[in-house]
Amino acid sequence: MLESSTFVFVNSPSSVHHFRLRKCGLTEESCSALATVLRSNSSLKELDISNNNLQDSGVKKLQNGLENTNCTLERLRLSDCSISEEGYKALASALRSNPSHLIDLDLRGNDPGQSGVKELSDLLQDQNCQLKTLRLLQSPDADEACKYLTEDFYIKNPLLLRELNLSEHELGDTRVNQIAALLKDKHCKLNTLELRKCGLTEESCSALATVLRSNSSLKELDISNNNLQDSGVKKLQNGLENTNCSLEKLRLSDCSITEEGYKALASALRSNPSHLIELDLRGNDPGQSGVKELDDLLQDHSCSLKTLRFLSPAADEACQYVRGIVGKNPLLQRELNLSERELGDTGVNQIAALLQDKHCKLNTLMLSKCDLTEGSCSALASVLSSDSKLKYLDLSNNNLQDSGVKLLSDGLKENCKLERLRLSNCSITEGGYKALASALRSNPSHLIELDLRGNYPGQSGVKELDDLLQDDSFKLKHIRS
Repeated sequence: MLESSTFVFVNSPSSVHHFRLRKCGLTEESCSALATVLRSNSSLKELDISNNNLQDSGVKKLQNGLENTNCTLERLRLSDCSISEEGYKALASALRSNPSHLIDLDLRGNDPGQSGVKELSDLLQDQNCQLKTLRLLQSPDADEACKYLTEDFYIKNPLLLRELNLSEHELGDTRVNQIAALLKDKHCKLNTLELRKCGLTEESCSALATVLRSNSSLKELDISNNNLQDSGVKKLQNGLENTNCSLEKLRLSDCSITEEGYKALASALRSNPSHLIELDLRGNDPGQSGVKELDDLLQDHSCSLKTLRFLSPAADEACQYVRGIVGKNPLLQRELNLSERELGDTGVNQIAALLQDKHCKLNTLMLSKCDLTEGSCSALASVLSSDSKLKYLDLSNNNLQDSGVKLLSDGLKENCKLERLRLSNCSITEGGYKALASALRSNPSHLIELDLRGNYPGQSGVKELDDLLQDDSFKLKHIRS
């Protein structure tokens, strides 16, 4: 601990050029004494008073010396001195009053707020000011990130940004580590970071997790379209579950996340339920249990999560539509019975979008007496030709006619894994039977049961399907007609 009288010797003629008083317990009164030195036209060129709790009040005392034209100080170090916005403004004001000498100012480890950074950053653009080096950031990596963003993205001052979009640039883990260091620095006020299609890895997730744990200003993070996999999400979990994390929106669409990754996210949100309000997981494949984990969170009153995106917009709308009818989340069902409901083509189109989404595990769909039409058959054909899980489809008692069955047959030809199809009482005649027979010849390996009771096949229609039953290459074992 040094008293202010310690500085008296500097006021006398002296050849002292460098004065270092790091961690000396200096106070506001100490700064008053130092200010008199700076006003005295002494030979002092470098002053290091870092790691003292000077606060803004002390810096304002120091300002009285710095702004005096007798002051010829060239280097001033004030790192870790509990200086905030008002102290930065005081320094900026002093350097405007006396711009001709100070060339190096070190303010690392202080917290200026956005306006404090801007005050001093503007000085660097002033041709009258000799200040060439302004150190604000705590780590070399954070400094390097600022340099990278300035030189490669032509950002004048990254510390003044609220949003940063680096999407579709191959950053690599080194750059992500630097950006993470920048985000953790208290001078950085970024609240939105977009890193889509940046080739991020598990190590990138580790770096971003340290940001989430650091009580940074980050509120929205988009790291979609990176091959993070479950291992990367588990690294991210370490940041999300920390109570310092105040992230509100997280986008992880198309990141190759499966059941284990969904469980990790659910666990993190149970540990720290108070901040995240939006989570985008579209384009991933969680399995049934993964969906249930997060769906249960939406029912938890302590959880702030309000928006959980799994599905395409069309499938999401369908999910809400079906939930409204049956009162359950269709993503958690294996069977769905919507028989005797007036769905119309619009309703069936929505259901078709849901069935084609990888989150949907429905294997049984019953749509008997739903007034389906040719348009409905077209939508359902797209489901059959997709990689859906559907094994059982009941379209009985709808006026599909031959035109509808021909459209449905297009779906039966390729990729279709349907095992049981019921088309009783659908006004199908010979042309519809021929279309079905043709489709089954193209794809003989899955359908084992076909119900065509109550239709009008004629002699040739019956023969078409009867011939299929005699063919050993076909799985078809039961035709009800």
